[in-house]
Amino acid sequence: MAEKKATKKEGAEGGGKKKMIIIIVAALVLLLALGGGAAFYFMKKKQAEEDEKNKDPGLEVPVPELNPAATIGPMVDINEFIVNIISDDANHYVKAKLTIELTNELVKDEMNQRMPQIRDSILLLVGNKTYEELQDLQGKKQLKAELTSKINSILQTGKVKAIYFTDFVVQ
Repeated sequence: MAEKKATKKEGAEGGGKKKMIIIIVAALVLLLALGGGAAFYFMKKKQAEEDEKNKDPGLEVPVPELNPAATIGPMVDINEFIVNIISDDANHYVKAKLTIELTNELVKDEMNQRMPQIRDSILLLVGNKTYEELQDLQGKKQLKAELTSKINSILQTGKVKAIYFTDFVVQ
């Protein structure tokens, strides 16, 4: 009988050790999984932040789509203007003409009355661009978006629908 008690005691101790090893191994696996998940999360977060920093703002500029069924608003021409632009190496300038599509006829009258303010805003905005910014398509799209925003801040009876460059030379 004493032998039976001793065998049961050893069996209980052996079973307890196995359970303890299983618990330790499970805890280690859980810790490794959590650590790997956390590392993956922070790497993805850092990569997303870098992608956001390197993102070109010109890619987000809306481009009006030409739809034959769409109504065309009243148009106002901005006469040719020449502006010096920012450049490190040489003197560069922009020579451009614009046509601005508006939402209604009332804003066309207002725009004609505010033409000095609008031309001033255009000249200041274009003059603060660099030669490199205006060389590619994205830079021109960005300029259109900025001009639209600036002119809309001046107008009160309507808005600018679209801006079209009818002449644009960067030299």
